[in-house]
Amino acid sequence: MTDAGPDLLPIGGTALASDPRVLAAARAIGARTGVDYTNDAVVTALLAERREAAHKAQHRPLAWVSGLLIAAAVVWGMVFLQIPSLDRRAALTAGPLLVVAIAMYVHVHKGWKRELMHPALAGYRELLGVAMAHGLPLAHVPPWLEGRPSYDTTTTNAAGSRKGATPIPSYPKVEPPAVPTSAAHAHAPASVPVPPKPPAVDEYERVADAGGWHDEAGCLLIIAGAVGAGWAWSETEPIGYGALALIPLAIIVWLVGRNQGSEKARLRAEAAEYVKAIAAAQAAGAQVPELSPQLRKLLHGTYVP
Repeated sequence: MTDAGPDLLPIGGTALASDPRVLAAARAIGARTGVDYTNDAVVTALLAERREAAHKAQHRPLAWVSGLLIAAAVVWGMVFLQIPSLDRRAALTAGPLLVVAIAMYVHVHKGWKRELMHPALAGYRELLGVAMAHGLPLAHVPPWLEGRPSYDTTTTNAAGSRKGATPIPSYPKVEPPAVPTSAAHAHAPASVPVPPKPPAVDEYERVADAGGWHDEAGCLLIIAGAVGAGWAWSETEPIGYGALALIPLAIIVWLVGRNQGSEKARLRAEAAEYVKAIAAAQAAGAQVPELSPQLRKLLHGTYVP
């Protein structure tokens, strides 16, 4: 995961303040929840604190116990149902254990969702929905904030992606205010430049989801070569020894995969630096663009080197 993960907010305070209507909403919601959502340091600390609380609630010891009990109840029932010499009626004894385990799991789930429904987090999700309705892009949405699994890096900007337990609310789109050009220039804040995307990052986005088959293909070629040679030896068919040619081919496939992996690692490092630069620009007041799915995966730690 890139170090920019905790620092790159869905949207910065400067971007929120760029639209007076969104700024008014931020102040109104903040007055209700006691949080200054236009202060990036405050929001960063809030998200870190609430993420830790949600993680602890979801992974408390009771969660592991419930999982083990569910597995034990299922295995217990299957054993008595599959072995004819055992009394199948004994499988029913797994029922109460399963009920207790499910009750424990439901209790853990409710505690996790209660942490996600913390008033400060609910207010922040409300504000993000308002920002999107006014056309302000979100750089990314942390999956945990919407109660989604970490591997789900879909963005709430995309239609049909709200799958979590606590999704960002959706509001009707709001037309931009009609402001005379002279007034817009007079009140426009100083623009902070967003770092341009290097070609290496474009290339990383192109290849990030590709590859990953070379190890499996190499192993299959080795196995095929060994099976062919074994058949030639057992059946005294010399032609079967031709399968040994698959072994050097497997080595070539592995070498190609290693080279591609090294190149992808280099591009990943370039992409991580770009995400850090985006986070720094946001901290300086820039309105940063929405990250691509590949960069969101990198940011959320779902692409492992």
